[in-house]
Amino acid sequence: MAEDLKDTIKDNASGPKRASGDAGSVEQHDLKDQIEADRYLNSKDAVKKKGLGIKVTRAIPHGTV
Repeated sequence: MAEDLKDTIKDNASGPKRASGDAGSVEQHDLKDQIEADRYLNSKDAVKKKGLGIKVTRAIPHGTV
């Protein structure tokens, strides 16, 4: 899914923003909106991972000999 979205953003960035013809006109979402959507989807995927990116450890200080 992430690769498809990256490819879609890349294709939309290389193409025209607005196109018109006999059948009508087409306008794509702004690149800024597409990047925000990509960040949002990536953050949702990160939350689904186990542990939520937080690692809990116990610190044991070194004792004297």
